[in-house]
Amino acid sequence: MTAAVVQDGNVIVRKEDALRRLTLNRPKALNALTLDMIATMTAQLRSWASDSEVGTVLIDGAGDRGLCAGGDLRALYDAAKSGNLSLPQRFWADEYRLDLLIARYPKPVVAVMDGMVMGGGVGIAGHAAHRIVTERSAVAMPEVSIGFFPDVGASFLLARAPGYAGTFMALTGERLSAADAIYCRFADIHIPSSRLPDVPVALHGCRTADEVRTQLSTLAQTPATGKLAAAQKWIDECFAADTVETIVARLSASTTDGPQTTLAALRKMSPTSLKVTLRNIRAAAAFRRLEESFQQDYRIALACIAGHDFIEGIRATIVDKDRNPRWRPDKLAEVMADIVARHFKPVGALELNFAK
Repeated sequence: MTAAVVQDGNVIVRKEDALRRLTLNRPKALNALTLDMIATMTAQLRSWASDSEVGTVLIDGAGDRGLCAGGDLRALYDAAKSGNLSLPQRFWADEYRLDLLIARYPKPVVAVMDGMVMGGGVGIAGHAAHRIVTERSAVAMPEVSIGFFPDVGASFLLARAPGYAGTFMALTGERLSAADAIYCRFADIHIPSSRLPDVPVALHGCRTADEVRTQLSTLAQTPATGKLAAAQKWIDECFAADTVETIVARLSASTTDGPQTTLAALRKMSPTSLKVTLRNIRAAAAFRRLEESFQQDYRIALACIAGHDFIEGIRATIVDKDRNPRWRPDKLAEVMADIVARHFKPVGALELNFAK
């Protein structure tokens, strides 16, 4: 197999026979996405789409801590605090277009979801055609804990998880193991981390989805048993409700450990984010195209950056690190319908389109 590094930096671009590789390369920051990284990945994918020499694209992350922990939250925080909302607007528009490019890509895209895969990492990997998890995988959309919501089109995937497991995952930010990620349809195949060096070797001559599946299956093993399947009954009983208040009431009525642990987690979340997230995932269940979720996510994201809880959540988590966010409102009962509704209003000239 012949190999060449085409470009190095925050994204390592490699050419290995018919295989092309994009490696996120900010391991000290858990490979958090920046605008420049998004631009590099988008440009490379677009250039490879019609290149007859390219067979398969592999996306992975440098280091052994994770594929990607999400977007660069500090950059979004600094921009919002300075009144520069154009940066978040551009970041999410470019990120969502990249995610959709991966989802609609004409060649097989393989994503290695090793280690931490959260937020923007799910956007990149969750929409790939072939999604690998390992025994180290921790897949989550924990945005409600920072006053945001599961974006990057994740609501489209979450709404199609078994029963109401996706609603549970969205509202709690639960971290999924390899088995749970496969069960929730966020991943496809488990390969031990010790075999990851063999993945590019196996893929270097692949040009079709069937060839990719065949090659990856030679490396696959059954993952350790997860816990979501066993919890599906009480998850469905509680999270089938149409309001967060009813979900909380149903969890409160249970005396078993699972619901009580979940209830404690929900009580730490932004009340506004909980209600916005529930409405978003319920709407996504009726969407026929992934693009609809991205367009709705963009409206919600712009409302969040202009509001209070998202900035406060970032402050408490990564700026001051006091882990004590002061949500506003701080009670579910005070999150009125108009507060939720304004997150879903059209944004005029800023509406996200996919012509660019």
